[in-house]
Formats: sequence, C-alpha cells, structure tokens
Amino acid sequence: MRDTTHDPGREGKRLSRSFGRLALLGAVLVLGGLFGLVYTGLATLTSMLLFGWLLLIGGAVGLLHALESRRTGSFWLAVVVAALNIAAGFVVIRHPAESAEAFTMFAALLFLTGGVFRLVGSAVVRGPQFGWTLLQGAFGVLLGLLVLFGWPENSLYVLGTFFSLALLFDGLGLIAMGLGGRRVVGLVAGGMAPHEEHRRPEAPETDPHRPEK
Repeated sequence: MRDTTHDPGREGKRLSRSFGRLALLGAVLVLGGLFGLVYTGLATLTSMLLFGWLLLIGGAVGLLHALESRRTGSFWLAVVVAALNIAAGFVVIRHPAESAEAFTMFAALLFLTGGVFRLVGSAVVRGPQFGWTLLQGAFGVLLGLLVLFGWPENSLYVLGTFFSLALLFDGLGLIAMGLGGRRVVGLVAGGMAPHEEHRRPEAPETDPHRPEK
C-alpha cells in the first residue's frame, strides 16, 4: 500500500498553494502601497492610527506581563514602560494629525543627523566603501533638509509616502518570493516524477514450471 503521508506530489501541491498565498498577499500590499501613494494624506492618518493601536496593544500586553511577574525586580520599570506606551497610544489615536507633525519633525532630524554622521565617517575613515557612504550621507542630509524646510505643511504626506513605499516594496518582494517558490516547487516536482516512474515496482514474474491452478 502506498504511503500518502510523505507523498512528494501532495507536498509539492501544498507548498505551491502556500507560495501562491504569499504572492497574493504581496499583490494586496502592492495595491495598498499604490493607493497610499495616490492618497498620501489618508495614508499618513492611517499609519498614525495603526501606530497608535500598536502602542496601545503593546502597552496592554506589557502591563499584563508585568502583573504576572510582579515578584521580579523589574516590575515597576515594566509597569512604567507599559503605562507610557498606553498613554502614547491614546495620544496618537486621539490626535493623529498633530502626531504626524511630530513624527515628521523626528524623521527629518533623523535623516539629517544620520546623513551628517555618514559624511563625517566617510571623510575620516575613507574605507573601501567611501564613495557609496558619501553618497548615502549626502542623500540623507538632502532629504532631511527638504523635509525640515517644508514642515509642518508636508507632514500630511511625508509619512504617508514613506509608509506607502514600504508597503509597495514589501509587496513586490513577497510576489517575487511567491512566484519564485512556486517555480522551484514545479521544477522539483517535475524532476521527481521520472524517478517515481522508474521506482514503480514491476509485476512479479511467473514460474513457467509451476503448474497453474
């Protein structure tokens, strides 16, 4: 009797369906990223609301974990961190536009300081990646200055643009992974089929000297 628990054909079909669902998820993310690039204001508010809910849920989970381990030495520190996360989540959810302005300013300063550090580091070290590091630093400084000079008017679309681009590139990566995985599974399944045919047991030979019943 054939063992169906380790059937290569069935396993290949299951893996192919899994990679297909991965590619479908990537297509959904790509559509979400394209929609966000068209409606950047809505994408900014959506990203802020998602971030606020993540802070709120993370703070609640952290608070429950702190209460379960209240006999440890880090109990009060965990309670304070969880309370700060919950409070920050409430603020972001209640005031998404103002939170977007604050996060846009933070992003501008992050790009600016990161670019300056890369420029200084590339000039001091002058390693093998000198040109690439210098280009990254100049791009970071330029991007930070552009965001900083347009603040706070650009806070309605800067974060939404970054959020949408992240969705777009993540979706493209998932699509490439899903399609590539299905192709590999198809090639492996096609290569194993001849071996399965070759290993098929032959019919037993009959003894010519044995009298038939």
